[in-house]
Amino acid sequence: MAVLIVPFLALAAVGLVLSLVAHGCAWLGEPQPLGMATWGLHLGIFVVWLPALLASGQMVRGARREDAWRVALRGCPRWMRWKTSAFFVYAFVNFMLNFGVMAPAGKQPAGGDMPPAVFRMFSGHWMAFYSAALAMLYSSWIISSRGEVKGPEPKRDGVL
Repeated sequence: MAVLIVPFLALAAVGLVLSLVAHGCAWLGEPQPLGMATWGLHLGIFVVWLPALLASGQMVRGARREDAWRVALRGCPRWMRWKTSAFFVYAFVNFMLNFGVMAPAGKQPAGGDMPPAVFRMFSGHWMAFYSAALAMLYSSWIISSRGEVKGPEPKRDGVL
């Protein structure tokens, strides 16, 4: 199982780095280094997100719903869990701040490039989802390499 996770783990890391670059360029008002191919980061989320959900699904089996995120990321270092949470908070705040800044339809810069505000909004979400996929896959990789893939035993609360 661990060997199957590694390629998706690497793709999630590359996606996170590319989304950080896209976001930085958007904030600086610079053109996207990948041009319109930057929109491929949209599809890349699904490429890494499905395996991340499948891998973490094995780890959270039997866990209470409110504990699922903690159980799924139990193989991650604390900083990685904080980073993922911070990206989701940032994605929400970034979206709210940039929603009103979006350029009106028909006012695109020359060459058909999207306005930076559009890339700022989308890349904030890309960072959050690539970060979450990276954390879930990393946790699954660590846990499966230890041989602890199965989730925690369900709590019975004294009932047989």
